[in-house]
Amino acid sequence: MIDVYSWATPNGHKVHIMLEECGLQLGRDWRVHPVNIGTGDQFQPEFLKISPNNKIPALVDSEGPDGQPISLFESGAILLYLAAKTGKFLPRSDRQKYEVLQWLMFQMGGVGPMLGQAHHFRIYAPEKIDYAIDRYSNEAKRLYGVMDKQLATHRYIAGDEYTIADIAIFPWLRSWQNQGIDWADYPRLKKWFDEIGTRPAVMRGVQVLADQRKPLVDDRARENMFGAAQYQRR
Repeated sequence: MIDVYSWATPNGHKVHIMLEECGLQLGRDWRVHPVNIGTGDQFQPEFLKISPNNKIPALVDSEGPDGQPISLFESGAILLYLAAKTGKFLPRSDRQKYEVLQWLMFQMGGVGPMLGQAHHFRIYAPEKIDYAIDRYSNEAKRLYGVMDKQLATHRYIAGDEYTIADIAIFPWLRSWQNQGIDWADYPRLKKWFDEIGTRPAVMRGVQVLADQRKPLVDDRARENMFGAAQYQRR
């Protein structure tokens, strides 16, 4: 059994989608443990044992590579682990594999952090800072443009096959409105986005824990997400 410690965020949904795409069924092959990042569950000692960076998601597989349990944090590492475990969504040839990995790193190092900052300064920041809003909104548009150009010659982000690169990127684009994006500027990416969104496993994955997530409207949630609680040494 695979235990997933997660929440309904883009990084959480990446892993939920991957599990479902691999044919692993929620309740049969894997179970989810809510980590409510608004109430501070991510700071609990039990969670920090498997995710020392106090971020979701984290995974514990009772049947690891050597038959022993393994725990993992960082969503990109978890996608790679599940691809290796199931033999799905990561090509075996070195050339194709590295083409996929570069786009996975593109998501981990660019799409996630930059779109996350766009969300923060456009939606959550207690004061509106024009410089920050412009900087991260413009970077979001630049990244969307990179992906739109890539899709001019490929069906999927890393080539003509659906891979972990697509799985990693898709959840981050679901909040395109919060990033200041106009889909009319990125027609190829919009077509890709719409196609990915109709996949049954994707539809199931984005619903995991979705009914438990609430808007970050109270001071306690903001403190746990963005305040001093986030920066305490543990």
